[in-house]
Amino acid sequence: MQRARRARIVATLGPASRAPGTVKALAQAGVDVFRLNFSHGSHDDHAAAFKAVRGAEMALKRPLGILADLQGPKLRLGRFSDVEIEVKPGHQMRFDLNPALGDEKRVQMPHPEILKSLRPGMLLLLDDGRVRLRVGERTDEWCDVTVESGSKLSDRKGVAVPEAVIPVSALTPKDREDLAFALRLGVDWVALSFVQKAEDMAELKSIVNGQAACLAKIEKPQALNDLESILDYCDGVMVARGDLGVEMDPEEVPVAQKKILRAARQRGVPAIVATQMLESMTSAPAPTRAEASDVANAVYEGADALMLSAETAAGDYPLEAVTIMNRIMERVERDPLWPGLMDAEHAGMDIDDVDALVAAARKAAEASSTACMVVFTTLGGTARRMS
Repeated sequence: MQRARRARIVATLGPASRAPGTVKALAQAGVDVFRLNFSHGSHDDHAAAFKAVRGAEMALKRPLGILADLQGPKLRLGRFSDVEIEVKPGHQMRFDLNPALGDEKRVQMPHPEILKSLRPGMLLLLDDGRVRLRVGERTDEWCDVTVESGSKLSDRKGVAVPEAVIPVSALTPKDREDLAFALRLGVDWVALSFVQKAEDMAELKSIVNGQAACLAKIEKPQALNDLESILDYCDGVMVARGDLGVEMDPEEVPVAQKKILRAARQRGVPAIVATQMLESMTSAPAPTRAEASDVANAVYEGADALMLSAETAAGDYPLEAVTIMNRIMERVERDPLWPGLMDAEHAGMDIDDVDALVAAARKAAEASSTACMVVFTTLGGTARRMS
């Protein structure tokens, strides 16, 4: 029943992996938690995947977690009259609330809350950062922008505003429907996307009301500024490097990852590192050496879990991706240096009865004669502290 490692693997289910036989094989290869990504697929798809996981759980006679990942607000441009337009550096155009089809001079920005939050000089990112714009004159109904880099723009491309907090709820009407469905299924975890502030997590916790654990996906720079307050409402946190990398310069993402992991470890909040862990294995049977180092370094940093996304959801080699990730993680934890690194970052114990017992039990666990430890717990808190 026991893994030969302490860090966990989260794998996303999708067309390449949601068949019952594949789910069982992935669990045997090393997956501990399966992610249902509500940005894709229907409720029927997720219900079938949920059933497959619970079936694998019964067959293997060990618990498997299920994480429902809500899509969150997707801010997008309107539509163009042509398939796409050219937007070379220096090109100027206007974003406004007019729903008419756009052209090279203007296009709809169907989000008045964005227009109200913009200020001259702010940066706008479109299409996952492929097009960078700078805001010029603006009102609450339109803004003029100048292209700094990019080449083409087409319908419904995503909009990111890294320098402003957009006053929108992190829970869209779609998210509320998906959340209600996921809770009816009986998922173990719910992840909230595009968290900007503590109030976003507080709203989720209020709705979930103890039916599942709540996890914050940190993928907005604004969330880093309110990280400690966000952690107050978290049962877990995810370093979502994909969208975080869109709104931050590449050199800032590793620093943000370390900051989030350090803050989570100090709080005793489980932390997941996600996105592009083994990206090349979406279409290749083996990872690059850089990817292997990335996985290993995340474990050395104290991540509680690593997540596979497209690698298992839509890739050609889902089983191989899990297998090699499992091998890398086991190898790191066999390194004689690893326990010392983890011990050096332990948070100080509060002086209360539970922590005193946990501290004593931890010392006992280091004795070679200790084969097993049992934690009695009502709500799980003591077990989590022990872990």
